[in-house]
Amino acid sequence: MQKEVEHMENIYLDNAATTPLRKEALDAMMPYLTGEYANPSSIHPMARTPKDAVKHAREQIANVLNADPSEIFFTSGGTESDNWALISGAKMSVKKGKHIIISSIEHHAITETADYLEKEGFEVTRLGVDEYGRVRIEDLLEAIRDDTVLISVMTANNEIGTVEPIGEIGRIAREKGILFHTDAVQAFCHIPLDVKAMNIDMLSASGHKFGGPKGVGFLYIRKGIRLPPFMHGGEQENGRRAGTTNVPGVVGMGVAAEISSRDLASNMARVTEMRDHYIERVEKEIPYCRLNGHRTERLPGNVNFSFRFVEGESMLMSLGMSGICVSTGSACASGALDPSHVLLAIGLPHEIAHGSIRASISENNTMEQIDRAVDCLKGTVERIRSMSPLYDDFLKQQKV
Repeated sequence: MQKEVEHMENIYLDNAATTPLRKEALDAMMPYLTGEYANPSSIHPMARTPKDAVKHAREQIANVLNADPSEIFFTSGGTESDNWALISGAKMSVKKGKHIIISSIEHHAITETADYLEKEGFEVTRLGVDEYGRVRIEDLLEAIRDDTVLISVMTANNEIGTVEPIGEIGRIAREKGILFHTDAVQAFCHIPLDVKAMNIDMLSASGHKFGGPKGVGFLYIRKGIRLPPFMHGGEQENGRRAGTTNVPGVVGMGVAAEISSRDLASNMARVTEMRDHYIERVEKEIPYCRLNGHRTERLPGNVNFSFRFVEGESMLMSLGMSGICVSTGSACASGALDPSHVLLAIGLPHEIAHGSIRASISENNTMEQIDRAVDCLKGTVERIRSMSPLYDDFLKQQKV
């Protein structure tokens, strides 16, 4: 049995946690890991090539967002970008007020930062969401106060895939003179984004979510917003973010963004087809399941189901033995024993929230892989339920 597992093809359906590095990105990075190793902040001749490469990557990222290259600031990833936007955004506006609004289903990089800001004397309103994970605009309008200085709502949720009404939120924030930040880590290069049309002031993204390398990301900061530095030291990133520039990472991220953006429409169509096939088969073939997240306003590759009378970790281990790589939610909280705060926020009771599995599909997957994954999931759920006294009692009650 062990040998069979070792030779079985792994089916990777955890792209929300990280994506494989694109070959084109790796190829573009290699010169800056070898011969073109100079620091782009230096002024000698060897610095020119890496400096030009960083400039080009900034242009590649900006083009995806309909932004100006001067509005793109490179960071170590989404977490740093989120922290920078919230902490510096809140502190720069403290003369106006100390009230911040976030949604209740934000990534921990936002929720933990909001907790920190509360300890610093800020007041945070955490907006509830509907049963699909969407922020209600009427709730947002009710939460806004005269001293509200910052709104942060993620573009799309990392666990249940729901896409938020970012354009409408941005319009409201702009009309009321409130800074608007969105965590687009899951959305950038997966759905169309336009910072101008959506009235976005700040946007976070991370390279490894769209075929770039790990350890690099960016924060878009709209022109005119003098966001104070979060990292202090050197004068890199136009004096806004200290630290030696990660040239290979930045170059790889730029290439990955350009390719992903170029192929966005076709990838969205193909991935959505596989997603919908997965959902259709599960709902038809596995009883007592629930699709989490909005049915249509969701990321192309996201599928999140809860299965009654099944524990998520048991499913995860069993599927892993069959080579199916999925998750129970955010990789950043995979060690947590408590149910997902996202699933609780959409109204799931603890016992059902614990029985949830997230699959995140990419253009690298095939329909044959999706079918094999669903076949394995179906068998796994049936096997685990067959050992559950609660499920047995439930079936007996259904027959009464």
